[in-house]
Amino acid sequence: MKPETMKKLAKPMLFAAALIWGTSFFIMKNALDVMPVFYLLAIRFAAGAILLALVFHKKWKLFTADYLWRGAIVGACLFLAYSVQTFGLTYTTPSKNAFLTAVYCVIVPFLYWAAAGQRPDRYNIAAALLCITGVGLVSLNGDLSINFGDLLTLICAFFYAGHIVAVAKLSPGKDVCLLTVFQFAFAGLYALLGGLFTETFPAQAITDPSVFLPLLYLCVMATTVALLFQNVGAVWSDPSSAAVILSLESVFGVLFSVLCYGDEVTLQMALGFCCIFVAVLCSETRFSFLRKKTAQSEEDAVNSHS
Repeated sequence: MKPETMKKLAKPMLFAAALIWGTSFFIMKNALDVMPVFYLLAIRFAAGAILLALVFHKKWKLFTADYLWRGAIVGACLFLAYSVQTFGLTYTTPSKNAFLTAVYCVIVPFLYWAAAGQRPDRYNIAAALLCITGVGLVSLNGDLSINFGDLLTLICAFFYAGHIVAVAKLSPGKDVCLLTVFQFAFAGLYALLGGLFTETFPAQAITDPSVFLPLLYLCVMATTVALLFQNVGAVWSDPSSAAVILSLESVFGVLFSVLCYGDEVTLQMALGFCCIFVAVLCSETRFSFLRKKTAQSEEDAVNSHS
């Protein structure tokens, strides 16, 4: 397609990715009622790896042996993030799981500081403080305790941040689409090993249409299509806009969990969600989109008086 067309499609594709991922939280919650965690992830990642390998089949000519160890490391981070998040989802609500997972956006700058020596700026620090406030409002009970599912979800946010840092360190000089195929393949392998050693294969559940169709949606839409939309949309959109649109995933996660799963959101939780969302915007964009609007308004005002 022409560059002009791709630029027009970029933001709708990013929006679609956020929307698809937002729906996946309550669908995963329903699937976990009959599917064990590791086998669910093994099927999801294996299907994603196969579909992406077919979509990007022309990129296989770029393959070198070091894609294997890079994919194994990044895939391990991805497997840990998804498995801890999914276990957390079995003990908490989809809406809380969605927003607490988004905390990874605020963690990334600090983890990257430890890995690469790049200090966080004032926006990162402000986002961290705001995020801690939001997490407290969402997760802490009246006696200041936190339930097991919320704790696991917060731990998964650290693994998601680790995955992003690992990709940043290991992907330079490599084709990101081909590397994604291998990280999915290895994540699926790790999940399969976990299932073989700790779970019973859910053969009867997989053949049930009420389970197979949601599982198909997770494999095709929430893994392959959403990732493809994210990669393409991010290339043809400016980073700040992409971050704002993709951060809507957590908002959609709450919305669909309330509408389709029956989650109840208290005023305290809603305030916490708002704090986390603003923290994500602060960390990811430094509110550059607001500064651009202010600068444009001032320029328009000057032009109108001249």
